Amino acid sequence: MTIVDRRISLLFAAFLLLLTLAFVRAFWLGAVRGDSLARAANTQQVVTAEVPAQRGLIVDREGVDLAVSEPADDVSATPYLVKDPVRAAARLAPILGIPSAELTEKLSRRDTGFVYLARRVAADKADRVERLKIEGIDLTPGTRRVYPRDWLATQVLGTVGTEGHGLAGIEYLRDEQLHGTDGRRRTVRDAKGEPIETTDLRTAKPGENLELTLDAALQSKVESVLGDVGERYRPKSATAIVMDPKTSEVLAMANWPRVNANDPGAAPPEALQNRAVGLTYEPGSTFKAFTVAGALEDGKVTPDTQFNLPPQIVVADRTIGESHPRGPITLSTAGILAQSSNVGSILIGQRLGKVEFDRWVRRFGFGTPTGVDLPGEERGIVPRVNQYSGSSMGNLPIGQGLSVTPLQMTSAYAAIANGGVLRSPQIIRAVNGRRVPRAKGTRIISRTTSAQIRSMLEGVFAPGGTAAEVAIPGYKLAGKTGTANKVDTKTGEYSKANYIASFTGFAPAARPELLVSVIVDEPKGEIYGGKIAAPAFGKITEFALTHLRVPPS
Repeated sequence: MTIVDRRISLLFAAFLLLLTLAFVRAFWLGAVRGDSLARAANTQQVVTAEVPAQRGLIVDREGVDLAVSEPADDVSATPYLVKDPVRAAARLAPILGIPSAELTEKLSRRDTGFVYLARRVAADKADRVERLKIEGIDLTPGTRRVYPRDWLATQVLGTVGTEGHGLAGIEYLRDEQLHGTDGRRRTVRDAKGEPIETTDLRTAKPGENLELTLDAALQSKVESVLGDVGERYRPKSATAIVMDPKTSEVLAMANWPRVNANDPGAAPPEALQNRAVGLTYEPGSTFKAFTVAGALEDGKVTPDTQFNLPPQIVVADRTIGESHPRGPITLSTAGILAQSSNVGSILIGQRLGKVEFDRWVRRFGFGTPTGVDLPGEERGIVPRVNQYSGSSMGNLPIGQGLSVTPLQMTSAYAAIANGGVLRSPQIIRAVNGRRVPRAKGTRIISRTTSAQIRSMLEGVFAPGGTAAEVAIPGYKLAGKTGTANKVDTKTGEYSKANYIASFTGFAPAARPELLVSVIVDEPKGEIYGGKIAAPAFGKITEFALTHLRVPPS
């Protein structure tokens, strides 16, 4: 064989070997690893992502924006296209507010062709990211939840998480309505990561808009008044509710300390609770109105029934006196309520008897949720008759030994104010412009009894009454103070240092247009509802009467 022939044979053998290797490689890639490579290619070149729906607005009764959604982008990456993960992370970190090491870890992944770097990034920051022009970094248009009034009604409104779903408050309870239906989009990219085809697999459907019964201007005033109470008395917390007693629409629902809805993480967890529905407390003297109402309705007393009151009364193993020592005195039913006599209220409760007393407590809605459209509502604690001790009819008629929520107390007083009808409070007024039907309610006392109680509660503001220092020129007021010892959780006995100071009242007294409750938990330096909560009631009510254009009495 000549040299030429040998060279041709070698070339042929080499060619045949290369061809065989290519065939084996092709077989390996196509038959053995075909599925995994196809998946990898699909992961790197085809991206399917959620398209967030536009979340519905939340506005007040006048259309003032309380919660809105504004443009915001999700920042993501195709890791295999990011040439220098460390440098890219260093440039992105100060914009996104995420540690550079965390971003580097995400950008260095090779097990996926898609990874989120940050969600719901504000439009101005997203623009800065886009201007960096880092290959492999993508922006997906979306929205984020913003609260234009910052601090206003945060515990009522709640918050929305980074995934676009409500975490608390109305945002949580009505999340399905507000959220809408997210869309789904498929994007095909070329080898450089540039989109070459986009297909909407499902069109996003925006959420519904909610109109609340709240009045933003009134809500702001109530929060300001509670802020003053907080600054002066440094309580554990304070809560106030303003309601239209005729309709049970909640016009304001405020809590102190306040929370910035745009930065809820900066507040302690307990401040996020809506204590109007989540706080349970022993109401003290504000409860005496219901003891008297039951006795009036059952014919056990009249407003003028006279009682000879000793300085103290013994019930089983308990001796109960007044908040301030006094001698023997004679008071009418009306005088007992006006002067908040413990001894007199117990005697009235005893005329009712424990079975009828329990019936009236439950008839006014205590022991069951009010049914308001808010999450986290407590039912309170009302002992059943078979759980009464010998002294129960000594403390229950004066509002101790049972617990209520601020909204339960407000709703029950609304029944006194509106002529005797108890109904569920309303916080949502309309959905997408459609008015929400008002609860019909249940008549629990007669119009006559309601009018008698309202008249008696005017005496609280008269000389000798427990709120005599509060007055609003041109208007007659009615209401009731409350000062209740809290139970010491360590000893199980009533504390001598910690109290709940409260006041619930309405105006004008004869034909109430407005109902206000104020509850202050563990105030410092002063304990009486007439000194702490009643003046706050006065400030809120004076503003509200003018703001709502309620004519003088």
